[in-house]
Amino acid sequence: MRSIGEMGRDSGMGVSALRFYDRAGVLVPAWVDPVTGYRWYAPEQLDEARLLARLRRSGMPLADVRLVLAGWAGGETGLVPRLLDGHLRRLERGLAEAREELSTVRALLGHQETSMTTAPATARLTVPGGELAAALDAVRFAAGTDPELSMLAGIHFDIEGGALHLVATDRYRMAVARTSATGHGGGRVQVTVPTPLADAMRALLTDGSPARLSVDGDTVELETQGRQVAGQSLGEEFPDYRRLTRLPEGRRLTLDVPALRRALRAQDGEVCVLALTDSVAVGDDDPTGDRVGVNPAFLLDALAAGEEMLLEYVGPKAPLVLLRPDVEDAFSLLMPVSLEA
Repeated sequence: MRSIGEMGRDSGMGVSALRFYDRAGVLVPAWVDPVTGYRWYAPEQLDEARLLARLRRSGMPLADVRLVLAGWAGGETGLVPRLLDGHLRRLERGLAEAREELSTVRALLGHQETSMTTAPATARLTVPGGELAAALDAVRFAAGTDPELSMLAGIHFDIEGGALHLVATDRYRMAVARTSATGHGGGRVQVTVPTPLADAMRALLTDGSPARLSVDGDTVELETQGRQVAGQSLGEEFPDYRRLTRLPEGRRLTLDVPALRRALRAQDGEVCVLALTDSVAVGDDDPTGDRVGVNPAFLLDALAAGEEMLLEYVGPKAPLVLLRPDVEDAFSLLMPVSLEA
């Protein structure tokens, strides 16, 4: 017999997914301890679990998965191939429709780009070195690394009035921080600094001395205490982060950051469940309150911002907002993970 943790490890599914499929009646444990509630699986259920995991990764609806598993277990030779062929045809139709829609979107975007002209961005400003260092540290973890999305492979600098906002995102999480700035009297200037250049900037900011930031077209330069670093910005447009962070107000919960870190480090999968009651805990043993799936490694990165943090919860499909109670201008968003997948 396998415990639920062993079954999850051997089948490639998370513990939360196995609990979901148990409640849905798709993969029911061979035995549940009536005292502890621990789930135990028979050896022959491993192949069924692996098949279930592959079907769900292919995007097959749960209703069809039930039929495939039932046909496979019953030795039905005709039903299962028809279900697989039908699912493949749906995927192919969906892909063809998606290609058609994306071709239309590309045409619309191309028309918009040719109708817009922008002057080269220029800015000269001074920022407190300590504040800029803290802002870089607060957003660096969320910078993208996907080579297919090179416009996210850096930290976005947004200069407007007396403030400099730093933003990074890899689509699954976003971090925003702010530092004060002086000397910039022009309009809003935005530039995305490649991650290696941003790291070199951070390395200069060691003593809290004021730093001078210059933007001249595609060239970005930071100078402090007679030392400087410069390089080319990313030439692609960064997403409108202000729109992405415009969320309805949710309920705020105080986090026990040390306890949450310990619980997250004990997770061995890519998904874990947060139980939200009057507090936030890892695991779904408590049936009360809300349940939301998260990537434990991503949440650990966000919790590095401080020892005192709040979580703002809007809904099961909305981003989770993590912020410090004393700093409203520095926060991060974390996309939830579906517990049904």
